[in-house]
Amino acid sequence: MKNKNGITGIILSGGKSLRMGENKAFIEIDGIPIINRIHTLFKELFQEIIIVTNQAELFLNLEARIFDDIIPDRGVLAGLYTGLFFSSHLYSFCVACDMPFLNESVIKYLIQKADHFDVIVPKTKDGLQPLHAIYSKGCLEPIKRTIEQRKYKIIDFFPRVKIKMVEEYEFYSLDPTMESFINVNTPEELRLIKQRKRSN
Repeated sequence: MKNKNGITGIILSGGKSLRMGENKAFIEIDGIPIINRIHTLFKELFQEIIIVTNQAELFLNLEARIFDDIIPDRGVLAGLYTGLFFSSHLYSFCVACDMPFLNESVIKYLIQKADHFDVIVPKTKDGLQPLHAIYSKGCLEPIKRTIEQRKYKIIDFFPRVKIKMVEEYEFYSLDPTMESFINVNTPEELRLIKQRKRSN
């Protein structure tokens, strides 16, 4: 689990970005689109990168395997299912496409916890972070059953699998500001993020 070959990096980019009004993956932070920031880090960490999107043509310039949802119109849980289905490895690290400040050390820490669990998910003071977590292929059938029950949140399938929750205090020293878990949903959030970066 500790080598580059043992895990896939999955980027979920299937959302409609309604609150933002533009495709969040291509919002620039410090002049670099968020998707490129994630992809650059993933190339360092993972041999295989998968992007799940219904707009494949937008991502063809990136070195990645690109897939549309196997189960259409079922949101982020179906996106996770698709990524895990096509992953070449037992474990995959999965993030949303609107997370510009991923931390390599935090990701590596989670990878070290992966053995013998189906889900390795950080828990911060804001709660579980399922869009910054590791999943095994053992999640596929539980996810499918959950979708069949018309439940579409990622955490809806958690009771069906073996979970390792990684508490904030365990990785606090690696990311004291918890920037790893910031995502950009609205123009106001983007403005605050840029303002914060300028003040640092």
